[in-house]
This record gives sequence, structure tokens and C-alpha cells, in this order.
Amino acid sequence: MFDFVRRHKRIMQFLLVLLIFPSFVLFGIEGYQRYSEGNAAVARVAGRDITQADWDAAHRQQADRLRQQMPGIDARLLDSPEFKRQTLEQLLRERVLFAAVLDQHLSPTDDQLARFYQTEPDYAWLLQADKAQRRDLLAARGLTEAMLDAQVRQDLALRQVLMGVSGSAMAPQAAASAALDAYFQQREVQWISFAGRDYLGKVQASDAEVQAFYEAPAQAGRFMAPEAASVDYLVLDLAAVRRGITVAEDDLRRYYEENAARYTQPEERRVRHILIAVPAGASAEAKAQARARAQGLIEQLGQARARFAELARQASGDPESASRGGDLDWAGRGAMVSKRFEEAVFALKKGELAAAPVETEFGFHVVELLDQRGGERRSFESVRAELETEVGQQLAQKRFAEVAEQFTNLVEQEDSLKPVAQQLGLELRHVDGLGRSGSGEEGSVLRQPKLLELLFQPENLAGKRNTEVVELAANQLVAAHVVKHTPARRLPLAEVREQARAAVLQVKAAQAARDEGQARLKAWQASPPDAAILPAARLVSRAQAQSLPPALLDGILRAAPQPLPRWTGIDLGDEGYALVRLNRILPADAAALGDAQQARSQYAQAWSRAEAEAYYQALRKRYKAQITAPAAPAGAASEAAR
Repeated sequence: MFDFVRRHKRIMQFLLVLLIFPSFVLFGIEGYQRYSEGNAAVARVAGRDITQADWDAAHRQQADRLRQQMPGIDARLLDSPEFKRQTLEQLLRERVLFAAVLDQHLSPTDDQLARFYQTEPDYAWLLQADKAQRRDLLAARGLTEAMLDAQVRQDLALRQVLMGVSGSAMAPQAAASAALDAYFQQREVQWISFAGRDYLGKVQASDAEVQAFYEAPAQAGRFMAPEAASVDYLVLDLAAVRRGITVAEDDLRRYYEENAARYTQPEERRVRHILIAVPAGASAEAKAQARARAQGLIEQLGQARARFAELARQASGDPESASRGGDLDWAGRGAMVSKRFEEAVFALKKGELAAAPVETEFGFHVVELLDQRGGERRSFESVRAELETEVGQQLAQKRFAEVAEQFTNLVEQEDSLKPVAQQLGLELRHVDGLGRSGSGEEGSVLRQPKLLELLFQPENLAGKRNTEVVELAANQLVAAHVVKHTPARRLPLAEVREQARAAVLQVKAAQAARDEGQARLKAWQASPPDAAILPAARLVSRAQAQSLPPALLDGILRAAPQPLPRWTGIDLGDEGYALVRLNRILPADAAALGDAQQARSQYAQAWSRAEAEAYYQALRKRYKAQITAPAAPAGAASEAAR
């Protein structure tokens, strides 16, 4: 057989091609198409694509940064279409600036890099650490010094693109003063509002109008059911391992005996004493006199024990205990004045007076044992529950690594979690309607970003296999399986008819208010200026908004200033309509401007930002930067926030 293969190599190669090529056609091209579809271009800059994978990675990084900065942030906001779109816009901006860096050959010098490290507070730790500490700190971030330098150089180069424009922007004092005066000018106005809610009872919505509103392209994202998944999941932690462990009676008793001291009440003694103090360095004669005095007190107490407290107050050299009749309160072993004193006390019986003075570094003590307690050992039965908990926890801790390895292997080998749960005796949990923002209380397994990100990856949403095992905390592993995935979908009209009807009524009521306001405007414009009955005039400005709705204030300040007095109508959208009479225009209030120099500085900064943004927009055109991904549907943000 092998001789035939060697002699007919070309024939065998041809046969292999015939066998392999169809399998490539059937599987390889399909796999490639799936890869291409999942990694389609979402934007383009300077002839280079930004792919879906690039966008997803940027979104994950930005979301992780925000979670670190604001741990309590609502995960639903980070997963909203608007936030994702902002991430794509930022990614596009970086690519445009990077293209400009390459074209303009921008490369920060070593001096610029060193100056940046010295002046940037976020990198103060680099200067404070020695070489070894710096290496360890960078390694913890997955970086080396060379990698950090490269990142910072790139960031500085990107900044340089716009810095030349923003840093050279000029805002002359005359222009700043004119702009600030116009921005903060005061206007004396009178107005009357036509609120849409006041017209709700005057409008009707037919079924045809509700149908048309529901089907309008502008409402495509309004009646959406969010993406959801039905998920099986397993949690392997110490509690789960502990449930599978039975502690033998012999093991409990052995542990009880080995730890007998822990289940024994410590012995304590309550004593009183009279101290005949001896100064440090006293002579042998002085010590002998003190001993004799203490022995004399013992002899007196032998005949009249009731006088102990009286004699302690009169003769003791320990003022604190003397005031209590010599009482030293309860004390156990290791808590007394000296080892010799402790041995003497624990040698006495309750109510017994030491026959001889006890010598310590402080002098000679006359000691009486008032009471004693402790020393009893708690019975095995009384501590059995504690023993089972403690021994079981220790065994679970030892066994966890072994079970964790089994858990990981089984999750990888099986196509569902049921056999894993059966083999390891774990509880198979299930949740319906799980969204990308998670479910349950804060801190629960189903709110962990690691698990949610894994669950909603396309290959896991297909439901053909388990997710990989995720370590959420020490001694806590989780695996999940998507049983059913329901993409975000538009709810049928039958389910949202009343919501759609309410929206139509709101639109029609706002239009009715607008129509009446516009009709009144025409009538008043044709009448004498004082024909309309209006509320008292008020002075408004951006600094003194007078609690006006933003749309109304903006309309008042945008109204043409001539001739005066003049009428203007302001469309407030769904809120209705407002008629405003502009009576006078006054200069900006000096108090509103505050520090004139600071105001001009802020104006200069705003002008600088505007110049930089205009230059960036010009770069976008130069490099033909465009986003090709579809925009988020209207109303998606509100749906994501629910």
C-alpha cells in the first residue's frame, strides 16, 4: 500500500484535492462569510476600514473605564445605542487624528516626553517610584517602560494635531466683549403659553391615524421590546461544594479533641491584695522589713479576715486597688502582674488566704482568692453544629480546586449544563428575560459584566454550546447557556395600541395649541401693541432664566431685536406654543458677567475649542471619514433606560 502511494504521488495529491476542496466550499467559505459578516466595516478613514470588532473593543474599553471611575453607573446606559454611537464617533476621531499625525510626521521629542511625565499628575507615581517599583507597577498594568513611552508618545502626537490650531486661536477684547454682551443681554418680555395638555380633551385619534403613526419610519424605535435571553446557569462556590460533603462522626470527634482548648471556658480568678511596696534597688534589710510587715498583716487577717478591705485601704502601696479594698477584679492566666503572682493565685482555693507573702518586682503581696470561674469544657453535643460547619468548610476549601477542574472540563465537553449539574450535584438555575444590563440585585451573579459580556457574544447567543467558565470572585465560578435568544423587536400594534393612541393625541393636542397660538399671533400683530391682555413684563436673560423652560428661553433670546415692540411665536414641540411680546433690550447685567477678565478668558477658551473643532471637521473631509453603520433608532435611549 505504501509503495503504491510513493509511486503515484501525483494521483494521490489529485485525489486529496478532490476530497478537500468540496469540504472547503461547504464549510470554509461559509465560515469566512460568517466572520466577514460579524466583522463588517462600520466606518472608513483615509481608505482604511474601522470594523465591527474595532468598535466592539473600543466600546468595552470605554465601558470598563467608566465602571472604574463610577462604580454605581447604570449598566443599561453603557449598553445604550447612543453610548455605543458616541464610542464610534470617538474612535473615528482618533483615526482621523492619527492619519494627520502620519501625514504631518508628528513625533514628540524625548524632552517633550520627560516634561509631560513631570507635569502630568496622573503619572506622579512614575517619578516617586524607584526602578524596581516602577517595573512592578507597570507589569501590574500589563506594560513595560517602552510600551508606556510608546502609548504616551502617540497620545501627545494626537494632541499636537489640534494643539497648533487651538493654541493659536485669538479672541480680541472687542470681539469678546461684543459676544459676551450679546450672549448675556437682558430682554423685557411678556408672554402667554398654549399648553398642549390643555387641548387633549378637544382632539380625537382614529384607528387609521394610530396605524399611520405606528408605521411611520420616525417611530421605528419607539415601540421596541428590548433584546432578551432565557439562560441556564451554574454557580460553583464553597457553599455548593459544601453541600456535597458529609462529615463523618469520627472526624468531628477527632477535631473536637484536637481543638479542646477552643471549647473550654478559660479559667479566671478574682483576688484582692495588699501590696507592701519595695522601691527598685532597695537593700536586703529593706526587703526583709517589708516581708516581715506583710507577714504580720497575714497573721492579723488570720484572726480577723473581715478587716482585709480596711487594712488594704490603710496599708496597700497600690492606690488604685486600695480604694476598692484591694479588689483586682477578674483575671485569667497571662493577665496578672507576674508569673509568680499568677501561680500563687491559681494555687489557692476559693476563700483561701495565701500563707506567705508573694514577692514580685513591686514588693510583697498579701493575697486572698475571692472567687473562681471557668475551666469547664463545653460538651461535644453542644458544639456539634459549630464543628460540622467548620470542618465542612475546611473540607470544601480543600476540595474546591479539584471540583473546579472537573467543572471546567465538563462545561467545555457538554453541549448543555444539565449533565454538568447532575454529575456534580449542583443546582441548575434559570432566568427568563435577561437583558444586557443584567438581572437581580446589585452585586448578584447576573449583574456581573464579565458574565454578561460573554453571554451576549454572537457565538453564545446561538445556544449551541455553553459559555466558558468565568471566575467572578475568589472561589466562585460561573458558566451559562443561552436556551433562547430574542433579539430586540418591534412590538405588534395590538400590544401597544393604547400607547400609540396616547402619542397621537399628544401630537394632535400640541398641533391644536400651535394652531391657536399662530392664529392669535396674526390677530395681535394686526392690532395695536396694547390690544392683548398679557401678564406683567419680566426681565429675562441667560443668567436670569426666571425658571423658564429651556425652549421658551432660547426662543426669546433668539428673536429678532427689531422693530420694538414686536410679537414672536415660539414652537415648544410637544409642550405646545408660546406667544411673546418683546418690549425692550437691555445690555448685559455686569453682575451676571462676574469677573470680566475671567469671562473673557472663558470666551477665549470656547473660541479655541470652536477653532479646533472646525479644523477637525476639515480633517474629516480631507481623509473622507464617514460612518457607515446605521444610526440608532429614535427612542432607543429611552427604551434602554427602562
